[in-house]
Amino acid sequence: MINSLHGIVKECKEQLVIISMGPIGFDVHVASSTQFNKGDTVELCTHLHWNQEQGPTMYGFQTETDKQVFQLVISCSGLGPKIGLAVLDQLGATSFLQAIQMDDEKRLSKVTGIGAKKAEQMIVQLRHKVKKLFAKGIQLDSSAVQSGQHWNDVIDALESLNYSRHEVNNAMKQLSEEKNEQTLNFEQLMRKALSLLSKRP
Repeated sequence: MINSLHGIVKECKEQLVIISMGPIGFDVHVASSTQFNKGDTVELCTHLHWNQEQGPTMYGFQTETDKQVFQLVISCSGLGPKIGLAVLDQLGATSFLQAIQMDDEKRLSKVTGIGAKKAEQMIVQLRHKVKKLFAKGIQLDSSAVQSGQHWNDVIDALESLNYSRHEVNNAMKQLSEEKNEQTLNFEQLMRKALSLLSKRP
């Protein structure tokens, strides 16, 4: 089993990077390829997922916590790697763990592909597993927790203004790619989101 990869980013595609290790290039699926730049030397935690029809697929994560969250998601019945990456991309590891810990179905259901019913099932199936992770020493990043709350408030506000879930998710995804998004308060996030939405045709 391949536990990690250390190599050079050869190419970036949407949710996919090619990691070159000498003469070998690995296709590695990631939550967001915007975190990577061609030519960078990177080390990724990896998970090799086997699909009966498609065979093996490699998934890469910048932290062990991200990998553990991905594995938690795909351990739920009916949820696969696509949802695992969406959780990391749209919520982040810290916000996801907090949502499970706090039984926050509303926050989970905002991830593309997870509705209220699936969110409830995830909490039931993962509550004890997440509790064990915290017992082993995983800590919540307080700044990310605060940012996650602002994020949810902005999503609620935009939906109350009759923007569709698809429009809101696209705008928030663009915002998530900004390096300083965790330092923004509600008002700043709201202004940026409205600015992005106003530019859409």
